[in-house]
Amino acid sequence: MRKRYKFLLPAAAGAILLLAAGCSGGSSDGKTHLTFQIWDVAQRDGMQAVCDAYTAEHPEVEIEVQVTSWNEYWTKLEAAAISNQMPDIFWMHTNEILKYADYGKIADLTDLYDEEDPDFFAAHYSEVSLKNVQGSDGRYYGVPKDKDTVGLVYNREMFDAAGVAYPDETWTWDDLCEASQKIYDATGKYGYMAYGDDQLGYWNFVYQNGGAILAEDGIHGAFDNPATIDAMRFYIDLQKNDWCPDQNYFAETSPGTAFFSEQGAMFLEGNWNVLSEMKNYPNMQGKWDVAVLPMCPDPAEGDGRATISNGLCYATSPTGKNLETVKDVLRFFGSEEGQRIQGESGAAIPAYIGLEDTWINVFDQFDYRLNVECFVDMFDYSVQSVNNKYRATWKPDVTSNLLKIYSGDLTFEEGMEAIQNAINEAAEDD
Repeated sequence: MRKRYKFLLPAAAGAILLLAAGCSGGSSDGKTHLTFQIWDVAQRDGMQAVCDAYTAEHPEVEIEVQVTSWNEYWTKLEAAAISNQMPDIFWMHTNEILKYADYGKIADLTDLYDEEDPDFFAAHYSEVSLKNVQGSDGRYYGVPKDKDTVGLVYNREMFDAAGVAYPDETWTWDDLCEASQKIYDATGKYGYMAYGDDQLGYWNFVYQNGGAILAEDGIHGAFDNPATIDAMRFYIDLQKNDWCPDQNYFAETSPGTAFFSEQGAMFLEGNWNVLSEMKNYPNMQGKWDVAVLPMCPDPAEGDGRATISNGLCYATSPTGKNLETVKDVLRFFGSEEGQRIQGESGAAIPAYIGLEDTWINVFDQFDYRLNVECFVDMFDYSVQSVNNKYRATWKPDVTSNLLKIYSGDLTFEEGMEAIQNAINEAAEDD
């Protein structure tokens, strides 16, 4: 019988040894020293700026921002949870929040602002942002940090060479395919690179067609839904075109790497990556831009528009010895001032409603201005990133079966059935 998740890792014991320097302890200077762990070096300066703003008003507190890689982060955090040596403050992802909340490893912050304003969360954060911090019981186990959407990145020069107009809000799936073919014919380069990813791939197309990944109960799969099936068939069949790389190509080269080495004209990208891409590829400035996602031309339901939206949150342990101080820090992190500082640093789009321009304006520093407003425009029809408490069990099976469809080891019909069964069995085995 498969389990939905558990706090047992082969590397956990060894990882605990790595945490000794990561836990706050006593200090001879009389200050409260807090640790704050994140996984994105590109956001280190932004997080440090938020911390510095807090400690400027509270000189009795010091906060150390610690950065590690994505994979190491979760290994270390799980080990810390097992040993009750968790960092004072840490990022939490929607992939993991249900596990940590259900096991009582992160603090319930539902009442964090009650003395200030009992309606604070609902007044300043969207429904999607609040769902991202909820546990299985519907309570809030984090303070929303940021929010995101997925857009279409495209190479202007390849479009010019093919005589194709740039993508805009009128684009449909048909335009995506037609432009890809013309670009391939004119340049020999790939058109849209249909990576077999979920958030940066087929999830968007499924919801644009009015389908879903999970059924309305949020537990069972929706891969028996005709709208889901039709969208999946369309997305998978894109690989049959000469202008689209196959999944073997993506096993060696990510769509982003292919795009910025000018081997392909389009791919889906999250707004959280575009600032670092502008900085990391200065030779590409002026050659590329971003647009809203193409819409489904004939959706089974809805207006054909959708983009997957996700968001991180700030969290803490319920047993930390500095819990009250940490809660005060978190109140600041979630405040308008704290969220504004994050946005102005360029770290991410603040989750706080009304501060989106703080992130947009960061791009004024470049000679060529990307159309990053499109990422904010898409919040009007964003769909929360797919998650339930069984995801850790079913996601590997879904990915494996999807690749088997791509490779021909399963027919499309067999693959859809296998994916549906994988999601359903994950819940049944609980």
